[in-house]
Amino acid sequence: GQTTLKSPQDIQVYAVNTNFTLRWNYTGNDTDVTFSAEYRFDDYELSVMEWKEVPGCQNVTRTECDFSSAITKYEDKHHLRIRAERREEVSSWSNIFEMIPCFIAQIGPPGVELQSTNGAIKIKISSPEANQDQKIWINDLIFSYNLVIWENSSNAEVRSQRIVPIQIIDDLAPNTTYCLKVQAIIPSEPEGLFSPIHCVKTTRKVNDLLCATNLSIVALNMEFHLHWNNQHKQHVRYNVQYLLAYLKTLYDDHSVKWLNVPGCENITDTQCNFSSVITTVSWIYLRVQAVGEHNKSCLSKELKVDPLRANEIGPPGIKLDISDALLHIQISPPGESQSETMRHHYDLSYRVLYWKNSSNNEEGIQMKETKQTIGTVSNLTASTLYCVKVQAFSEAYNKSSRFSKEECIKTPGDKILPLIVLATFVSALAVVLLVAALLGFALYQAYHKIKYVFFPSCQPPLNIEGFGVQVFISPYLSTTEEQIENCFIIESNITEEGNQNDFKDYKHSKQSSRDSGNYSNDSNSGSKVSEETLEKGIV
Repeated sequence: GQTTLKSPQDIQVYAVNTNFTLRWNYTGNDTDVTFSAEYRFDDYELSVMEWKEVPGCQNVTRTECDFSSAITKYEDKHHLRIRAERREEVSSWSNIFEMIPCFIAQIGPPGVELQSTNGAIKIKISSPEANQDQKIWINDLIFSYNLVIWENSSNAEVRSQRIVPIQIIDDLAPNTTYCLKVQAIIPSEPEGLFSPIHCVKTTRKVNDLLCATNLSIVALNMEFHLHWNNQHKQHVRYNVQYLLAYLKTLYDDHSVKWLNVPGCENITDTQCNFSSVITTVSWIYLRVQAVGEHNKSCLSKELKVDPLRANEIGPPGIKLDISDALLHIQISPPGESQSETMRHHYDLSYRVLYWKNSSNNEEGIQMKETKQTIGTVSNLTASTLYCVKVQAFSEAYNKSSRFSKEECIKTPGDKILPLIVLATFVSALAVVLLVAALLGFALYQAYHKIKYVFFPSCQPPLNIEGFGVQVFISPYLSTTEEQIENCFIIESNITEEGNQNDFKDYKHSKQSSRDSGNYSNDSNSGSKVSEETLEKGIV
């Protein structure tokens, strides 16, 4: 039926941690009006979402109610609506209000406990959701804490600093009242609510001369040294102790978790190398325990160490070489054994300065920046001394090293003259080889001619060689031709005397014919036959 009741308006939800409060406005002038709320949340397993009554928000007379018990799924979208009621009469439902609990919830105030001790204040913090069964923030370790502290006096200076769950605040005036409040913070989330203000009065601080003071760090290329001052004039032994920083983010007592640095136990020096406990990704805390006579001990103030920020970058190493008209620069990252760590974590770049070194003056300094460990410089001048120095730097950490030691190298001279000399030498060598080849060829030909003339390889016929008693003369030598007498054998009846005379004449003719060399194979064969016939006739 019809009703005169108005619907509630301006629905809002206020959430602190897991505490949810629903608020609204009602503009009607009706009396004896109550309000009831319903909700539903997105459930993808159900095709139809049913409205349910909100526990704690039924028939309430105020314009707000606590519905924390109704919220169990903090990452799901919830829908809310409210209506006004008076006996059997009800108004229409309000506009639907949508919200996701974890998005609108605000970080609540943390718990704070204070203790005044030896001029300092020890603060112990508990998380905003400590001792709660339902938690919207899954892990207490995600919280960090911001402290605001001031002296309880007029015109006091307010200072703020990040603290851990168990923190000692020193450097305070003795016998002075300080007030403070603490706020829990989650990165990328709205800032949380501050705790109630707590005040405490400091005590008088006892200055123990046994304690080490003025702790400081000297670090170069990931080699870390701790230095401190000794106030005690008598014999004192020291133990350097460290604590991993993450242990301080825990809410339990970390005082028993300090460890001694290896090599820094029972030492009498006021310095120690603690590189062995350094990891590049983990912060640590350091302190020095001084032990005097009768085993009396005193702990120094703690020193927080961020390795990558505390470390200083040393100068890199360089090597120079020249080839193909280029100056090659080879860069060695800072730190010998730790060079890989330095290059990886600092993302090092290099600033290269080079110049012509003439008359001990740096002329025309030029600069190049590179991330590579090998660089080149072109357009060099011949016979010129070039000098180079390199600086390493890290943009991420805003750190830079000192420049390396200057290295110099001289470029080779002009190559035209050596080429001319080389060409001249090659040409002369070619001429000498050509002349030697021609001379060798001439001697070779002369040698074969002489051997062919005086020592022929072919032998004269057997009918010539050894005939008679005269020395053989080469038939190829030109000699004066002699008149050859033509002799004939007359085969007739002759007297023995006549035959003998004729045979002598024949032999004379044969000798002459041999000397002259004018013979032929036919005449030779004919002579031989005649000679045999003649000898037979004589016999």
